[in-house]
Amino acid sequence: MEISPLLIYASVFGGILLLMTAVYLLVFGKSIQHANKMNSRLTSVEQGLGKEDVLEQLRKKRALKKGTLSIPIYGALQEHVQKGNLSVSAQMLLVLMAAISVVSFAAMTLATDVILGARIVVALIIGYYSVFFWVSRQAKKRVDAIEEQLAESIELIVRSLRVGHPFSAALGMAAAETPDPLGSEFSAIVDEISYGKDPAEAISDFAERIDLQDLRFLAVSVGIQQKSGGNLADILSGLAKVVRARFKLFRKVNAITAEAKWSGKFLSGFPIVAMFLMLALKPDYYDDVKDMPAFMPLVVLALALLAVNLLYMRNMTNLKV
Repeated sequence: MEISPLLIYASVFGGILLLMTAVYLLVFGKSIQHANKMNSRLTSVEQGLGKEDVLEQLRKKRALKKGTLSIPIYGALQEHVQKGNLSVSAQMLLVLMAAISVVSFAAMTLATDVILGARIVVALIIGYYSVFFWVSRQAKKRVDAIEEQLAESIELIVRSLRVGHPFSAALGMAAAETPDPLGSEFSAIVDEISYGKDPAEAISDFAERIDLQDLRFLAVSVGIQQKSGGNLADILSGLAKVVRARFKLFRKVNAITAEAKWSGKFLSGFPIVAMFLMLALKPDYYDDVKDMPAFMPLVVLALALLAVNLLYMRNMTNLKV
C-alpha cells in the first residue's frame, strides 16, 4: 500500500520534535526542572565556587550578550533562549534548524516522489517550526513559573524590610527562600548590586530580558523609592497584592476563554487530521482529482483559511490583563 507524502511529512515533523525534547532532557534535563529544583546559584556556592564565578556562569546561561546579529530569525531565537534560560545558544539552534531541514529533505527524497521545489519548501518549514515551536514552549514554561513565584517573593522582601533589613539584604533573603527559576535570578541581581549596579536598573534588565510587566512594576517601585524616599515595604506590599490579583485574574480569563481557544484549534485541526486519516486508510482517495489544475490552489486556500481561523480565534481570546 502506498503511503501518502502528507502522512510522511507529519511523521517526520512529530518525530523530530520528540527527538529534540528527548535529547535536551537527556543532556540538560536538570536545567528545566523548575518545580522541584532548588536555587542553583546557592548550590554552586555550596560546592565551593566563588560569587564572581557563579555570577559569570549565570550570565552565560541566561545569554547576556551585547550586539546580537540583526537577523529576524536569530533575534527571535535569542529572545526565547534568554526567556527560557536554555543551555543552548541561538547559533546552535540555527545550525539545528539547518540540520533538521537537510534530514527532512533526505527522508522525503527517499520516501516520496514529490517535486524538488515542494520537498525543499516543506523541509525548510519542518526545520524552522520544529525548533521554534520547541524553544518558544520552553520559554513560556519558564516565564509562567517566574510569574507564579513573583508575588510570594515580593511578600518575602516586604517581611524582611519591615524587620529592618536593607533592600539588597531583603532581596538576598527572598532569593535564598525561593526555588528556581526566580531564586537564581534574584541571587544574580543581588550579586550585581553588591558589585555596584543600581538595584532598579538590575531588576529592570531582568524584566526586559524575560518581558514580564510585573517585574517592570517592581523596578519602577524601587527606583521611585530611591529617588523620592518613602516606605518601600508599604509600596511593595501594595505591589504584591496587585501582582497576585493580576495573576488570579489572568488565570480566570484563561479559564473563561479556554472553550473558544480549543474550539478554534479543533475547527482548524480536525480537517487536517481527517485528511491524514483518510489518506492513511485509503491512499488513493484523491487520485481522481490530484492532477486537476485547481487541486493544489484549493488545498493551499483551504490551509490558509484554517490558519486564518486559528489566528483570528487566538487574537479574539488574547485578552490583556
